[in-house]
Amino acid sequence: MNKLIRYIIFLIGLFVNSLGVSLITKANLGTSPISSIPYVLSLNFPLTLGNFTIIFSLLLIFLQLLILRKNFKPEYYLQIPVSILFGYFIDFTMILMAFVQPESYPSKIIYLLIGCVILGFGVYIEVLADVVMLPGESFVRAIVQTWNREFGSTKVCFDVSMAVIAAVLSFVLAHRLDGVREGTVIAALLVSFITRQFAKLWLSSNRFCSRKIMPNPLKKNLLVKIQKQQPISLNTPLLLPSADSTAAVEASSDRFWPTSLAIIFMIRKSLK
Repeated sequence: MNKLIRYIIFLIGLFVNSLGVSLITKANLGTSPISSIPYVLSLNFPLTLGNFTIIFSLLLIFLQLLILRKNFKPEYYLQIPVSILFGYFIDFTMILMAFVQPESYPSKIIYLLIGCVILGFGVYIEVLADVVMLPGESFVRAIVQTWNREFGSTKVCFDVSMAVIAAVLSFVLAHRLDGVREGTVIAALLVSFITRQFAKLWLSSNRFCSRKIMPNPLKKNLLVKIQKQQPISLNTPLLLPSADSTAAVEASSDRFWPTSLAIIFMIRKSLK
């Protein structure tokens, strides 16, 4: 029953996640780094954002196979159905958000911020369920495990690389910058921050502890690995945030900010 509840929570989180991605995309200020490549491709080819998200996710899973080889565990194949479902969720929520067509810049910012809050909440629910990592984070994990790198800095490099590749694809395919803008940087910074706030709220309220969704999480005094986006065992109880892990993510976000901002300024300068 424990695992069944986890899977239900994960599916809810996956849907909320897709809703956040769709709303951020609808704000028309760029999308999140992990979705930037599929979004740019969807702007230039007949397939949808969800379709390209599935294709891109499958590519990341294939790259994990090449990197990990014998260390690719059978449970990692769960990423395949999750990726397909996530892609369809994105297309469905894009249809649901069809009425969102902001024209003024302030309204675009408002929708972007709302989308970041929703996405941050979805990410926290997914990690809280502890079922499977999405291909983006799992790809970073494969690099970390194979070459003994630090997860936070590797994730930052991965996100920046996705934004840069998306920008290059946009210039090559459309001869202009589409899909990567200031909203990409804002989403990258805010989503991790908002996710941490939900983790802190969970810790302060302890609402679900008394409902015994997971066995005695407070008594076990475990650290929430959502802060470092690291994998955790399906048999562990719900995890809780710590000051150390929160500081680690803040440091990671600080490293991402100047690099990403510099890239955006360079790209926008090249348009002039």
